[in-house]
Amino acid sequence: MNMNKSRRQFIGTAALGLVSTQLPFSNSAFESFGASGDGAGLMTPVKSGGTTPIGVIKQINAGELNVGYLDEGPATGPVVLLLHGWPYDIHSYADVIPLLTAKGYRVIVPYLRGYGTTRFLSPDTFRNGQQSAFATDSIALMDALSIPKAIVAGFDWGARGANILAALWPDRCKAMVSVSGYLVVNLIANKQPLPPKAELGWWYQYYFATERGQLGYDKNRREFNKLIWKIASPRWEFDDATFDRSAEAFDNPDHVAIVIHNYRWRLSVAAGDPKLDGLEAKLAAGPSIGVPSITIGSDFDGANVDGKAYAQRFTGKYGHRVFNGIGHNVPQEAPKEFAQAILDVDRL
Repeated sequence: MNMNKSRRQFIGTAALGLVSTQLPFSNSAFESFGASGDGAGLMTPVKSGGTTPIGVIKQINAGELNVGYLDEGPATGPVVLLLHGWPYDIHSYADVIPLLTAKGYRVIVPYLRGYGTTRFLSPDTFRNGQQSAFATDSIALMDALSIPKAIVAGFDWGARGANILAALWPDRCKAMVSVSGYLVVNLIANKQPLPPKAELGWWYQYYFATERGQLGYDKNRREFNKLIWKIASPRWEFDDATFDRSAEAFDNPDHVAIVIHNYRWRLSVAAGDPKLDGLEAKLAAGPSIGVPSITIGSDFDGANVDGKAYAQRFTGKYGHRVFNGIGHNVPQEAPKEFAQAILDVDRL
């Protein structure tokens, strides 16, 4: 069974299902970090990526959370907010951070709710994994750090969070880089069935919708997540040390609850937080993104790697890049190219 292929094809189809014209973009600055090609050529997957150290984890109260985060680079530099996804953590950006700080950027990388050292301030707070909760977490963190505006970049859950910040809080988002493009969830659209081969790619979401799945993920979270890493990035030759240092983030006491709720909410088998209904209504309308943006397609995106399915969602300055030979964890597999996209979007 080619599970990886069907999953990639579904990602792009479910994300939008639109046909549009890819907007032109010049990759003339692509070689700034010594990368070759025009942004659409074959990249060389990182074999490990597990040796670059990260800085000291800081903690700050922000909204519902005490957030664990990295804060690297000059305090007065332009801010880049980097958001990770599932099942990954801040180490996905270990090789991106020094490339950006060397260019004078201040780089903030938080553990999302349910990961690493991030904790809920109250035991009574709803362990909510819906999309708008992560976005409001980012705004709360920016407020706590007195950051009025940032370039926001991410992949997987982090790309969705970046999309939402750019769409709903454009005054806080200077520019955006998003792996797999436009990932805002529409719950009504998500209720529609897909062809069986595409449904197969979401096997783990259906598993998580069951009590057996919740127990299984809790008991086997490291083995489960290593499997997802391999499925999502089949050409990435990461070693055990690389995985193990990220896997520590999955030991967070709220990790399982957040992951399970995230996927159950997407399938409309778990309710969200009523206080976020207003934001979700805005997101269900498929808001456009007007801030300068670069989207990235990789092998993970299958038929939608060219970005044409979602290009019309971006109404401002926009470019799309294709990284062949790279899986879903783009910043860790292709850190130079990911960092270059951030530098370039700041120049649009």
